[in-house]
Amino acid sequence: MRLNKYLSDAGVCSRREADRQIEAGKVLVNGVVAVLGTQVEATDSVIYNGKRVTAVGEKVILAVYKPAGVECTSATEVQDNIVNYVSYKTRLYPVGRLDKQSEGLILMTNDGELSNGILKARYFHEKEYIVVVNKPLSREFLKHMRAGVPILDTVTRPCDVEKLDERSFKIILTQGLNRQIRRMCEALGYEVLNLKRTRVLNVTLEGLEYGKWRHLTADEENALRAIVSKNDDSAYLKEAVDFDDN
Repeated sequence: MRLNKYLSDAGVCSRREADRQIEAGKVLVNGVVAVLGTQVEATDSVIYNGKRVTAVGEKVILAVYKPAGVECTSATEVQDNIVNYVSYKTRLYPVGRLDKQSEGLILMTNDGELSNGILKARYFHEKEYIVVVNKPLSREFLKHMRAGVPILDTVTRPCDVEKLDERSFKIILTQGLNRQIRRMCEALGYEVLNLKRTRVLNVTLEGLEYGKWRHLTADEENALRAIVSKNDDSAYLKEAVDFDDN
């Protein structure tokens, strides 16, 4: 297997970032500085930025109903991090982020290539949320949310917004600027009281209890991989955009 794919599959980084680190001389294979195109086997010793990399065996994808208060980070020194919360038998990483105050669906996997494919903002991958705000929804608020809101020196992409009741709405995003939904609401004079992500691409929270996790079904995994594979029109994986932080 090519070294950049080995590192991506291990969840260390994207293939493009692996190539950068290899060119910078920061990857060793069996004690020798690697070069672009280096081939590795499962028995080889691979060191990335001073740390041993273990090859991924079985690919695992979990759907997790993240409670509010759990932080979507793989940094184990962070209290209440999602890796320790799920405590799966093998090391898994969250796919993107869902902010600490929010609850809802987060995918976790040891498949770095799949994770990076899901996070590519240019493919307009859908994420769905239910949002409760602090005052009645106005027509102007809904209109601006759908059309795009100026935040973080840009204007958000047009998106689907459906009013559910006086103070709650469903929104489907195809991007994920930092704390995007909260910032959009704040820019329009509203405060988010509760934010729950209910869907990522074809995977939903349906049947999953608050704070629990499950493996994706075979049908879900096959459909998810098909979506990512269809969109990945590049011969090698380009660097992912940090995509989910609402």
